[in-house]
Amino acid sequence: MKMNITPLLALLLAACNSADARTPDAQRGPFAPNRMGYVPVFEYHVIAAGPTEFHHTPGELQRDLELLYRRGYRPVTVAEMNGRRMDAVLPAGYKPFVAVFDDASPSQFRYIERAGGRLEIDPTSAVGIWTRFTATHPGWRNAATFCVLSAGDAGGSFFGNGNIQGQKTAWRYPKLRFLVRSGFEICNHTQWHARLDRYSDAFIQEQIARLAMAVDSAVPGYRITTFALPLGVWPRNRPLAWHGAWRDPKSGRVVRYDHPAVLEVSGGPNVSPYDPRYDGHSIDRIIGYRNAVQIVLDRLDRHGTAYVTGAAAGR
Repeated sequence: MKMNITPLLALLLAACNSADARTPDAQRGPFAPNRMGYVPVFEYHVIAAGPTEFHHTPGELQRDLELLYRRGYRPVTVAEMNGRRMDAVLPAGYKPFVAVFDDASPSQFRYIERAGGRLEIDPTSAVGIWTRFTATHPGWRNAATFCVLSAGDAGGSFFGNGNIQGQKTAWRYPKLRFLVRSGFEICNHTQWHARLDRYSDAFIQEQIARLAMAVDSAVPGYRITTFALPLGVWPRNRPLAWHGAWRDPKSGRVVRYDHPAVLEVSGGPNVSPYDPRYDGHSIDRIIGYRNAVQIVLDRLDRHGTAYVTGAAAGR
């Protein structure tokens, strides 16, 4: 089923994410390059009011984006940060950050069904907020990382199934395709959020490979390069988080996975990927709860320790 997106918004989304749409020198940012600065990775879960640190209202997410934009921060994906591509995808003089959305709940990507079956993105969902922000803020990009489940509880199955929060099962694959087409990154969070230290090596590889296989069913050929540890818990055999394989008993197909980036559940800003201390298999995140984003930006900006783009790409 095709999304209903206005021609203007579709044009803006395409322009913001095309290789030819890099901001020219006339629109350089105001900061001096600092390739050895820190990069914050902010972590979001449920975009709705709630009692835990994993709840963040739509208004709070909008506030975070406005603050980041005003302070000269611009979004990149985990893959772009970990692959040292930040200077290639952003103009010089800006401070990159990463936003990661865990668990694929309907609050992150929700459709509204209009008359005749016409689908619109709910403007209060994370994707609705983000894409509108891209359309209205020059230099912003559809660059965030979505760490998805394919069989989670409470609608945590590619952003909703079984009419949970009004989301139909048939809409799941179109949502993934929309994200990839728009420039967002898909990340593996296992099939149903299994706590990996409690299971065998074989089970762990099945959990990760089944999610990869499900994503491939929606977006054939898409290569997942980022993995988020469920609950931040490592398997006893740690390398299985970034490399493994599983044979599907029905088809006999061997599904292999390889994750250059592995996300922890908490921590502080990450050292630059050019810093010898940087470890792509242990990337820290900051839970975006209440005013956490402002606290982190205040600290980085006060000391001038944020990564700033401007170094020659690929060096």
